Amino acid sequence: MSVLDEFTLHGKTAIVTGSSKGIGRALAVALAEAGADICLVNRSEREGRLAAEEIAAETGVETLAVPADVTDEDDVEAMVEATLDAFGSIDILVNNAGIARTAPAHEMSLETWNEVLQTNLTGVFLCTKHAGKAMIDGGGGTIVNMASMSAFVANYPQEEVVYHASKGGVVSFTRQLASEWAKYDVRANAMAPGYIRTEMVDELLAENPDMESAWLSEMLMEEMAPPEDLGGTVVYLASDASSYMTGETVVIDGGYTVR
Repeated sequence: MSVLDEFTLHGKTAIVTGSSKGIGRALAVALAEAGADICLVNRSEREGRLAAEEIAAETGVETLAVPADVTDEDDVEAMVEATLDAFGSIDILVNNAGIARTAPAHEMSLETWNEVLQTNLTGVFLCTKHAGKAMIDGGGGTIVNMASMSAFVANYPQEEVVYHASKGGVVSFTRQLASEWAKYDVRANAMAPGYIRTEMVDELLAENPDMESAWLSEMLMEEMAPPEDLGGTVVYLASDASSYMTGETVVIDGGYTVR
């Protein structure tokens, strides 16, 4: 087997949450291009279905769109059952669904705090709990959680303490999960992107145009990366190429945390 053969995902099934656009869609496309059949999970049924149809047409893999709220355990259980019914197994779970909210800590409402933690951390737990059980029953699998460089540094100038708390939790969750589930042949790793040019980032910059120059001044690269730049990493973490790696977080931030 050549080293490139270790990256193939043919015969595998992957669930990607928050995958109709942005980073999630780019990750789903990358996994599909490596050969995996994909279950795309989104709150919007229409957006998920369109994304699934387009990815299937572009890559030739089988796709399934499942509308689900990752903070709702009944939705998550139904999503796992739908994936198993369609494909027979779950080999890869990418916990990508997430939100960000900015507010000074002394002005942030409890509602905002809970909203972010529910999506970014509880959603990761629920999807891992139910998809992971299918992996354990099936003899193993790979989990990739979406953290952020914000788990390791303080961002500036935006004030988003709850986002940092949630992503720091994802890093710790991933490490502990890897320890507990190694005996089941389930690996768990995380990705920690920096500033990626997504619709969510563009919306934030539209309201705060000075932020971009502040961000770029701390980066070694000259511009933010497109979501597609994360595709190679998710394929590596999902494939046998990373078979000796678990409990780790890969930072992909254009050099922001170097300084």
